[in-house]
Amino acid sequence: MKFLSTAVLLLSAQFLFGQGTLADYTRAQNLKKQLTNKIENLPGQFYWNDKGDLFWYDRNTLQGKEYILVNPQAKTKEQLFDLTKVFSLVDEKLGRKIENRIISNDQIKLLDEDQVSLDIAGYLWIWNRRSSQLSQGAASGNKDRNTRYWGQREQENAYREVESPDKKHVAFIRNNNVFLAIKGNTNEARQITFDGNTANYYSNDIQWAPDSRKLATVKTQKIEIRQLTLIESSPKDQLQPKIQTRDYVKPGDELAQKLPILYDLEKDRLSVFDAALIPNQFYLSDLSWRDDSRAFTFEYNKRGHQVYGVMQMDANSGTSSFLIQEQNKTFIDYSGKKYREDLADGKEIVWASERDGWNHLYLYDGITGKVKSQITKGNWVVRKVVHVDAVKRRVIFEGSGMNAAEDPYLVHYYAIGLDGKGLKLLTEENANHQAFFNKDYSQFVDTYSRVDQPPISVLRDKNGGIVMELEKTNSSLLETTGWRAPEVFKAKGRDGVTDIWGIIIRPTNFDPAKSYPVIEYIYAGPHSSFVPKSFYSNPSGMYELAELGFIVVQIDGMGTSNRSKAFHDVCWKNLKDAGFPDRIAWMQAASKQYKYMDIGRVGIYGTSAGGQSSTGALLFHPEFYKVGVSSCGCHDNRMDKIWWNEQWMGWPVGPEYVASSNIENAAKLEGNLLLIVGELDDNVDPSSTFQLVDALIKARKNHDFIMVPGMGHSSGGDYGERKRRDYFVKRLLGVDPPAWNQY
Repeated sequence: MKFLSTAVLLLSAQFLFGQGTLADYTRAQNLKKQLTNKIENLPGQFYWNDKGDLFWYDRNTLQGKEYILVNPQAKTKEQLFDLTKVFSLVDEKLGRKIENRIISNDQIKLLDEDQVSLDIAGYLWIWNRRSSQLSQGAASGNKDRNTRYWGQREQENAYREVESPDKKHVAFIRNNNVFLAIKGNTNEARQITFDGNTANYYSNDIQWAPDSRKLATVKTQKIEIRQLTLIESSPKDQLQPKIQTRDYVKPGDELAQKLPILYDLEKDRLSVFDAALIPNQFYLSDLSWRDDSRAFTFEYNKRGHQVYGVMQMDANSGTSSFLIQEQNKTFIDYSGKKYREDLADGKEIVWASERDGWNHLYLYDGITGKVKSQITKGNWVVRKVVHVDAVKRRVIFEGSGMNAAEDPYLVHYYAIGLDGKGLKLLTEENANHQAFFNKDYSQFVDTYSRVDQPPISVLRDKNGGIVMELEKTNSSLLETTGWRAPEVFKAKGRDGVTDIWGIIIRPTNFDPAKSYPVIEYIYAGPHSSFVPKSFYSNPSGMYELAELGFIVVQIDGMGTSNRSKAFHDVCWKNLKDAGFPDRIAWMQAASKQYKYMDIGRVGIYGTSAGGQSSTGALLFHPEFYKVGVSSCGCHDNRMDKIWWNEQWMGWPVGPEYVASSNIENAAKLEGNLLLIVGELDDNVDPSSTFQLVDALIKARKNHDFIMVPGMGHSSGGDYGERKRRDYFVKRLLGVDPPAWNQY
């Protein structure tokens, strides 16, 4: 009887409010197309020519894509070429119609003001803008992009001759040792190391000093690389399944240890780097010689990511030392914030560090290893170094958080002296900026926007002054579809002090008199921040989901990057936190302001790290999150790739990994959970999802599961997207979704 009463109420709600209906699905299905190309003259990427005195860019118009040439000195804009006309001429010259009539920007090169090189149909063509003539050149030799698997390890002890800069000698590896010979006479090679063997071999990545008098390489301890095994159940070329394998190192696995060596040809002296300075390596970078051959340097990351150093080996004395030693009690964000620029052959070094609690730049004396000056400082962060001018003693960089009245994630461009003086704001507008600099950094194109402000593009001089307006767009045509910009919303986080930022997306037929379930799109990877800051008409497809009758939100909670070090450190050894206390507080604050946001019906979805978090929401915060859809999640950080997980969860593998594991905590599941995974995911081991399913079955927890044959690391493709939408409609709105063939 209670079930019937509930069903009647849900049907009544559908009748009154019409959410999750066939009409909603039809609008959602068509929305992506309706929102495309509704911003007139929307600028894309900008490309300077080699001289840096001209640039071109692409822009989307209602009629299609256009290509524009700009002459900054003359302050003129012209059409670069007519793509339709170019393809017609290509068809004519080849005597056939080219099927693929799309050209990517990397197939276009501006030669001068009159000529453009175009890579089409396997040939290089020269388009003359003045004469409107097209001439065919040689075959482009355009090869497929590098598809090398990210985790693949190379064989380092294979035979390979490395020639000295003066071309008099070659060095190579034979029988796991280093040999030296006069060029062209390898039969009389001289062996210079004798302790190499199959378990500890010398690397063929031999680095000669520029003066050809010395060489360096590393001795490497061989280890067995863990293999990820994948089963391709439905291959296209045969009936029977296939087995695929990948190199895939996981947290806690053994890592190769390397020991740099230096050989002096004239003194016949072999020096070995002090192993006590580089124990328990996560990795050593490649060896790099100083131009004057006085020393070579490399970077050392100690396992656990709490010690990072720039190391040096003196070529004359053979002594080993730290040039820079970075230490932190939690983690050093080596994969996201590390920056190093050596000036004047290493006499000075520009270095990034979070040692004062914010990501900033420091100038080191490259000889003594002492800090000469802190270049940037304050309660804001350097996001990226664009250019260091050693002659003018000037740094151009991206920064965010300097203006307390703005969203702290908005990127601006600045210039400052290497002595830390003369800070200059180059982009004043309250927006997220993206700059494209010319060769000598005397001018740059600046495209700026916000999620609620369409892009504007201008040409600026080196001090940020506007030289020329390029494109100014507006969203009026987009708004005729019923689209409204995402609302930027901020609220206090778990500490009641820190501002947490996010966006709110509403359906095109939004009615404040209705009640809307809230769905959070989550990606809480500590390697960055993820709420969009630039203008997109349909960020991550969230508008399409909202169209079914939801309010969709995205939030950056504590534990993500691009704020203070303390804000970031929340993730350390605690990925299950995922900023949930901040996210919940943010949604609670939003619902107080907007009564139509029903936080009694909250769903969550995400992919990869977001797949881990969206499941974790139902395990660790079931009082708030009721429905989750998780795609290809890392459900136990011991199952995922080493570099990402040890950086945040620490080493050695300890109880923190168990505490954050969805698999270990599967019995805590409440609410409704749908898991999606591709069987050929070689980014996150799909067995992570399979083991979660196993744990849920053993814990007698009801859940739903989809394995997509042939699919890699993905949200599930179109099939997964349809299942996700239906899942939320069924379980948050209480409505049976329409059949797929109805819309």
